[in-house]
Amino acid sequence: MSSPHSNSPAVAVALAALDEGRTPERPVFREAVRALLTALVERAPGRSVEVRVPPYGAVQCILGPRHTRGTPPNVVELDPATWLELATGRRSWSEAVAEGRVRVSGARADLSAYLPLQAGG
Repeated sequence: MSSPHSNSPAVAVALAALDEGRTPERPVFREAVRALLTALVERAPGRSVEVRVPPYGAVQCILGPRHTRGTPPNVVELDPATWLELATGRRSWSEAVAEGRVRVSGARADLSAYLPLQAGG
């Protein structure tokens, strides 16, 4: 079942802008990124992996050892456009990692089992 967050109108507007070769307006991009990060946390609750999408948001997710101080051992960092593509199924996890569009560190920093959050976008 899809999260209501993954169906945010901001996601559709941001994807439409990207399809047209434009950068979405900052408030729309921020809302879309945050909605999809919230949907990820709903799908994969926990605190063992930190997912960073600067400058719009960061969340902790996936069950496992909880991190509380300093740099987390399991980090995923990516740009907002790549996050929208992954979360909506427009790009696969393995493809994004191979292209260097996702930076991962740590043994648990693989989101492939949780993505996409919505199909097709």
